[in-house]
Amino acid sequence: QVQLVESGGGSVQAGGALRLSCAASGYAVSSVYMGWFRQAPGKERDGIASIDRFGTTLYADSVKGRFTISKDNAKNTLNLQMNSLKPEDTAMYYCAAAPQYCWATIRAADFDSWGQGTQVSVSS
Repeated sequence: QVQLVESGGGSVQAGGALRLSCAASGYAVSSVYMGWFRQAPGKERDGIASIDRFGTTLYADSVKGRFTISKDNAKNTLNLQMNSLKPEDTAMYYCAAAPQYCWATIRAADFDSWGQGTQVSVSS
């Protein structure tokens, strides 16, 4: 019953911005641990940001200061605001959910529900 659907990906120029959204069904985003991950061709899926039910966030060094993860409890969505995009940000982006007891993690192995992904392409 748990479903996650990402949207908002696209193609932008370096320095531009995109806002990704992840619509959740089957549970309330306000009561679980959630995160954003990305995977570029030939690379492993890496965690870039996470947020717990209290609003505490964690970011990978590669996106810290540029990306902001948030929840919209009214719409039951997870969001990722991406600013100052770089070509190296090009990847498939996935949202994911983990058990509510999780904290301070962006390890893919800790997450058990995944969306289908949305492509982000940044040109130089």
